[in-house]
Amino acid sequence: MALTTLVAALAVALTGLIAWQTAAHEAERRERDQLARQATVLGRLPLLNEALFNGAQALGGPNGVAIAVIAPDGTVTGSATPAVGLASKSALLAGRAVSTSGVLDGREVLIVGRPGVRGGAVVLTEPYAVVADHTDRIRRNVVAPLVAGMLGAALAGALLARRIARPLVRAARVAHRLADGERGVPAPVDGPRETAEIGRALNVLDAALARSENRQREFLLSVSHDLRTPLTAVQGYAEALADGLIEPDRVAEVGGILADETRRLDRFLADLLALARLEADDFRLAAAPADLGAVVAAAAAFWSGPAARDGVDLRVERPAGPVVVTTDAFRVRQLLDGLVRNALRVTPRGAPLVLAVAAAPDGGAVLQVRDGGPGLSEEDVRVAFDSGALHARYRGVRPVGSGLGLAIAHRLAGRLGGAVRAEGHGPEGGAAFTVTLPPGPEPEPATG
Repeated sequence: MALTTLVAALAVALTGLIAWQTAAHEAERRERDQLARQATVLGRLPLLNEALFNGAQALGGPNGVAIAVIAPDGTVTGSATPAVGLASKSALLAGRAVSTSGVLDGREVLIVGRPGVRGGAVVLTEPYAVVADHTDRIRRNVVAPLVAGMLGAALAGALLARRIARPLVRAARVAHRLADGERGVPAPVDGPRETAEIGRALNVLDAALARSENRQREFLLSVSHDLRTPLTAVQGYAEALADGLIEPDRVAEVGGILADETRRLDRFLADLLALARLEADDFRLAAAPADLGAVVAAAAAFWSGPAARDGVDLRVERPAGPVVVTTDAFRVRQLLDGLVRNALRVTPRGAPLVLAVAAAPDGGAVLQVRDGGPGLSEEDVRVAFDSGALHARYRGVRPVGSGLGLAIAHRLAGRLGGAVRAEGHGPEGGAAFTVTLPPGPEPEPATG
């Protein structure tokens, strides 16, 4: 508040200072204009001689104006004769007007000269003290409005600062409460437009933090459930083996169950570690020219075995020529593997699963993984890349993994400088995931 008031007062003070300096220039200009008008009137007289200017003091009034007459032959007469040299007699006789200043008899004077209509010229002088008197009069007239203006500016600045500062202070309190972990704290949206916008932004932030924390809680609950289930199985069978409760002919079967559960745990922990690495500041890409057609073909060759075991028709769509972009081929393969694993899990026997690659118009590439599974709803598409969202929704309804695969794919696509998009129903009837990669990606910076 004090700063706003000070700024307002300084603005008025600066205006007053400019007016203070301008007063002297304005007073001098006015006196010169008055002398010039008088000299012009006198210069139009049909005959210039000294007799015409007897009583010149009366013409100048109390201002102390003195007059000199320059005859066409150059003869100078009048009380202001010493000023003719300063006024440039030759310029006046040549028909040019003169306006200058100088010092006569120890006094500074204004000097104005005008040529006569029939030759010769008139020179008028006036003490500069007259200008000083006018300047002082103007400045005295400025002081009262200036003081009133400063007081008014200070009051207006204080009121404006109060109007601006009040919602800002309240917004700061809300921000501190949000930082302390409170949620559902309404921020003020009144006051000037800018401060109201801060309040709206804080309200949006509050809602976003609440959503994010709810998702984190749901994700942690999901993670704990997914960890507890295999751990319970491992613990139960391990205790049964230790207590000799497993018949000898079932030991191999129990060993297989334990191996499956530990692999499940390993896969889940690997996904958690992969997601953590993608969020780390030191995540690095090894970008180099790569044929994505060859990457897709290699991925299809790897997944053809699991697809055949599940009775899924795995297909590849790729152009005849190479699709070369500068990227990290290893990470692209990792991205594809995650999407294919996710699709294969929900694709029923006899349904298709398609891996496609094509060149993009901008020189980049487009990768697709499409399946013939149950697809996704509009709400599913909105939360498809949120950690654990679809996992929590479809657990017990359809086969699910760790709940992290699509979140990893989304983050990995961003790190590669591209993006991944989900569609609820593609050409094969199920979900379709489209990855776009630029020709030479600028790797996304880590956000911590």
